[in-house]
Amino acid sequence: MKKNTDLGLLILRITVAGLMLFHGIAKLGHLDGIKGMLSANGLPEFMAYGAYITEIVAPLIIIVGYRTRLASLVFFLGMLFIIFLAHANDIFAISDKGAFQNELIYFYTFGSVALFFTGAGKYAISSKNIWD
Repeated sequence: MKKNTDLGLLILRITVAGLMLFHGIAKLGHLDGIKGMLSANGLPEFMAYGAYITEIVAPLIIIVGYRTRLASLVFFLGMLFIIFLAHANDIFAISDKGAFQNELIYFYTFGSVALFFTGAGKYAISSKNIWD
């Protein structure tokens, strides 16, 4: 069977970014919890709007395949922020099922890393730029 790496990258882009998009849409107009976490950690509340960049803007750009590597970098940095802001106490915690408690967060984080290194593939709006 012939490999189709570009189709695999399209599926990865749609899966990682598409699933994150649901988190971002659910946060539209509901940033109070994030603002509370930020202020509790001595950070300005306006940084909560970064959730929209990490969970809506970057995923949309990744899905369509425009500057995917750059959007994946932004996505990754946002995920690191989420890990250390909201999950610093349970980074390596194991659930009662024996898996990482935060495996979904790690899926998003390392999915974005994979897309950063591979780029979007040929099934994308743009594929000729270094950031694609």
